[in-house]
This record gives sequence, structure tokens and C-alpha cells, in this order.
Amino acid sequence: MTDSQSVLLSVKDLKRHFDVGKGKTLKAVDGLSFEIYKGETFGLVGESGCGKSTAGRTILGLYNKTDGDVVFEGQNVHDMNDKERHQFLKKMQMVFQDPYASLNPRSTVYEIIAEPMEIHNMYKSKKELRARVNELLEDVGLNRDHANRYPHEFSGGQRQRIGIARALALDPEFIIADEPISALDVSVQAQVVMLFQRLQREKGLTYLFIAHDLSMVKYLSDRIGVMYLGHLVELTTSDQLYGKPLHPYTEALLSAIPIPDPDIEESRERILLEGELPSPIDPPSGCVFRTRCPYAMAVCATQKPDWLEKDEGHFVACHLHDESLMKEVKEQAKPMHV
Repeated sequence: MTDSQSVLLSVKDLKRHFDVGKGKTLKAVDGLSFEIYKGETFGLVGESGCGKSTAGRTILGLYNKTDGDVVFEGQNVHDMNDKERHQFLKKMQMVFQDPYASLNPRSTVYEIIAEPMEIHNMYKSKKELRARVNELLEDVGLNRDHANRYPHEFSGGQRQRIGIARALALDPEFIIADEPISALDVSVQAQVVMLFQRLQREKGLTYLFIAHDLSMVKYLSDRIGVMYLGHLVELTTSDQLYGKPLHPYTEALLSAIPIPDPDIEESRERILLEGELPSPIDPPSGCVFRTRCPYAMAVCATQKPDWLEKDEGHFVACHLHDESLMKEVKEQAKPMHV
């Protein structure tokens, strides 16, 4: 149960744009706003290319922001000096998508996990440091004998466990998990998800869990934000999102999740989105989803939808749920009587 008053991270109108030359700008993240409460798991989902990973890296400060604010425990992440950032990185860490590319192949597991603790001078003796590395390995389901091996000697699931151990090395409060299971075999994904859940219970961690697989995010997340082309289009609790999705994009994503019942799976209707994901270099005017939306109206091309709270804690950006606007649209659509 999360304390609704204890906001750990606040993201306000965050933008991250990239100059791609010839006067063009790629708007990878274009105005994200949300809060994450202490002790919860906040899922951030959407198709590949929607800006999820860029958002995570910008929140951590690996990318400079273009605009907006990221406030962690009252401090603006992008306004910190070197000393403040050094201390901040002890509190917020990241688990990357590719567990092999994110590990130095020339370093042993011991060196990989020990390095952040050495940088922060956390232990006075090599004996204490070695004991802590062994403890972290056991925390993630490995054993101390693995410490002297190299990343290439492990399976994908084991390498991701090493990455998680490294992220835990500085005793962080908050972890950004950037698609940490997408590169793993399906049989291993559930094991890593259960590991994340156990570590959260034992260590009181808070997660930003980035993924494109809605079915897995459901079991991890307290609340979920749905991203499309750099924008947040819906945000609510996990149960509300799966039970009563409001945005057409969310409905389409949920319809793609297989149901392990052949009778239900065969009879249910799949929502197929037409067309490709537009380029963030030249996004559509108005509502960015309108070019693929089955319910698009004329107003969608000219007016950006407002961020509305339809039910308590259930937010959506869609003209279909703007009652005053829809009333006006219906009035205009009525036949004229002469």
C-alpha cells in the first residue's frame, strides 16, 4: 500500500528533443507529467519508438532535458552540481535492457558490482567490499563462486541478475528498469519479474518499470502510464487500465495480449491499428494518435486533447472523453431543419 502523500519523483512537462540536422528536430519526449509515490511500481508502456527509454534516461540525467522538470526528493535532477549529483546517483540507479551490452566484457562480475561502491568509497577494506559483493550476488539468486567469472560465461537471465546486483550496490531508493526482460527468453522473464518483486518487498524499493509488454507490466505495476509518440495518453491504476481502458490506443494494446483460453481467444475481437507509427520528427497536428485512431474526428486534427481526470486517479488525453467538446460536436452534427 503506497502513501499517496509521499511523492518520491515528480516529472513536470518533461521534453527531450534531438537536433537531427537540416533544421529538423526529433521530439522523442514531448511533455510528460506524472508522479511516482514512494514504494510503488509505476509502469511506463507503449510501442517501440514511443520515447519510453529516452524518458527514463532523461529522468536519471543520462540525457539533458530540453524543457520541464524532474524533481527527486525535492531536488531538481537537472539543476544539481557535481557534488549533489554524486550523492543523487546513490539513490537512483538503472537496470538496462540488454544485460550483455551493459556489462563490461573485460571485467569480472566482482569488478562490475564492486566498481560503484569503490567510486563512492563505501567500504574501508577489501574484505568488507568482497563480503558485500557476495551478499548482493546471493540477493539476486547467484552465488559467490560467480564473482570471478566474466559476463560471457553466463546466460541472458544470469547476466540480467548481475545488472540488477550492480544497480543495488549503492543501496538506492529508486530503480529505473528499462525493458529489463524484453531481451530474455520467455521462460526466464517470470523468474526475473519475481526477483524484482521480492527485492521490492525486502528493500522497500520504488520502481519505474519501462516495457512494451502490457501483460507482464500488469502483475508488477501499481499504476501504469501509456505513452504514444512522446506523449502520455492515459494513466491510472493497473486494475483500472485493464478493466476499463479509456484511450483507443490503450484498447488496441490490450486487445493484442493473448488470453490463455482458446474459446475466449478465438471469439474476442482484436483491434488492429492501421498505418505505421508516425515519425517524431514530423508528428501529426492536434492529437498525435489521430492518424491511426478509428474514432478520429475533424477536431482531432486541429486541437490537442486536454489531460482529463475522468474517474478518481484515472487520467486520459482524448477528445472522446471531453464532455463539453463532444456536446459541441454533436450539436454541429445535427441536421438543419428548414
